[in-house]
Amino acid sequence: MKYETSRRLIGQVAYAYGACLKVEVLQSAEGFYIGTREDGLPFSRESVEFYPSCAAAQRALRRRTWTQRLLVAA
Repeated sequence: MKYETSRRLIGQVAYAYGACLKVEVLQSAEGFYIGTREDGLPFSRESVEFYPSCAAAQRALRRRTWTQRLLVAA
């Protein structure tokens, strides 16, 4: 599901694009989601789910109950 190193969860979508970034809760117009940032800007959306609140997304991240998005080969 996720690659873990040094107790940090690394975003697999970001990793596929050559970036080793930890996952965190981010917000978009659709709601809260688990993703990665680089230089303060959103880089990848890692979770399939959107959450209605920051607390719900943080809980899913902490409990590791979120679903990792998969890359689809073009």
